[in-house]
Amino acid sequence: MPKFIFVTGGVVSSLGKGITAASIGLLLKSRGLRVVNQKFDPYLNVDPGTMNPYQHGEVYVTDDGAETDLDLGHYERFTGSTTNRFCNYTSGRIYDSIIKKERRGDFLGGTVQVVPHVTSEICESIRSVAAPDVDVVISEIGGTVGDIESLPYLEALRQFRIQEGRGNVLFIHVTLIPYLSKAGEVKTKPTQHSVADLREIGIFPDILICRTEKHLESDVRKKLSLFCNVDQEAVIEALDAPHTIYEVPIEFATQDLDTVILDTLGLRAGRRDLKPWRNYIDRVINSDYTVEIGVVGKYSELLDAYKSINEALNHGGAAHAVKVIIRNVSAEDIEKEEPAKILENVNGILVPGGFGSRGLDGKIAAIRYARENRIPFFGICLGMQMAVIEFARNVLKLDGADSTESNPETPYPVIHLMEEQKKVMNMGATMRLGAYPCLLKNDTEARKCYGKESISERHRHRYEFNIDYKEKFESAGMVISGHSPDGILTEIVEISDHPWFIASQFHPEFKSRPVDPHPLFRDFVGACLKYSKRQPQ
Repeated sequence: MPKFIFVTGGVVSSLGKGITAASIGLLLKSRGLRVVNQKFDPYLNVDPGTMNPYQHGEVYVTDDGAETDLDLGHYERFTGSTTNRFCNYTSGRIYDSIIKKERRGDFLGGTVQVVPHVTSEICESIRSVAAPDVDVVISEIGGTVGDIESLPYLEALRQFRIQEGRGNVLFIHVTLIPYLSKAGEVKTKPTQHSVADLREIGIFPDILICRTEKHLESDVRKKLSLFCNVDQEAVIEALDAPHTIYEVPIEFATQDLDTVILDTLGLRAGRRDLKPWRNYIDRVINSDYTVEIGVVGKYSELLDAYKSINEALNHGGAAHAVKVIIRNVSAEDIEKEEPAKILENVNGILVPGGFGSRGLDGKIAAIRYARENRIPFFGICLGMQMAVIEFARNVLKLDGADSTESNPETPYPVIHLMEEQKKVMNMGATMRLGAYPCLLKNDTEARKCYGKESISERHRHRYEFNIDYKEKFESAGMVISGHSPDGILTEIVEISDHPWFIASQFHPEFKSRPVDPHPLFRDFVGACLKYSKRQPQ
């Protein structure tokens, strides 16, 4: 039977529950334990797939095709584990399951209620990842204690601890310790009230993770221990990481957070080994060079929209002991100004995925600027489609070439709707989602990056390269270097006479890890570094 850790949040949102849960997963895994991370979101959407990035940030896609919360990206990057559809539940998914059961008559005519039916469904969802090869399940509860939406989850956790036994369940509460500069002191009262709310529900935190701007002195820790009914060594300070979020597990390790967890749960584990993690952080902090990469997107002001891409660029930088400076560029700005002015002095250009027609001309202009000026370029999903359109218009001279998504009447539909998508009616969870195999062509940059013929990458799209135009493109120098095993779907394109110009229909950022950077991001940053050294300083 695995042990269960629940991470809740109090006082305010955005305290870093996801980073906390991911860091705990890393610490326990570094001691030889087998860990699974899980996220519960209290909103009523079945999944975040149809949600606006302004509402939710990026949608993280798993190998098995689930569209999930971006925190699953943190879990995978920190622990190196692979998540799946059972690692993310929403209230919409919970209620959808219950309603389907009710319609089938599973409840035998009984009245369906929040307690016990919703709470029981939540408990079963927790157990859905509790396999024989799992030692610890870490479940993060979205929202904040006191939110109406979160109440069924907290009640379910209370019941779960009774069902599983107190020695098998541990509660961690992430809370804010504000600093009042005028008073010159930190305040514990908001945390005391947050914990009191939990205790009224019947949940008694075992560990406090205290987000704070100031170091917590011993008297503050004693006060929190006394009034929140936790051991003093279980009051963990969580200052902002000075350089990178990947320092958070190291800070927790210095306070022996993992030891407290093991002792509380009665778990045996090996010695902690964070050497690879420390080596990564050292390369990030002590980089000898910098490269600046322009990320030309629709949501330039919203960092969470491209969270995995930003992280993957940093992973690629660490592989070369290079600090990556990301210049977030609005594609719409490039429609108003010359690309050379906005993208001046960048060492590489990346166009990420996205949907809709806003900013498409700006992305195409940025890609043309990269191609004609021989600047390293990397396109992802929509970025690949825009690279194909740019090449069609400006190299093949196919005037009006476009995607049928944005221009159904285009005379040259070089990007068109996938055949399997033509009968799809609903928007949610109906795209080409999850991991699919891809074969790489010999003597291409993509094959050189991966170092093997067969790969598997995650997808999230409805439109694809129109294979009818393959010969035209390849005869002009744009090579299809990656394709599906049946040869029908184009997965990677590149320009053979360009220093580094690669675009993929899939999302490689989802498989990049700090200690194992994705080969495309690694080599893209390497090309940017090489380009930067050719430029006048």
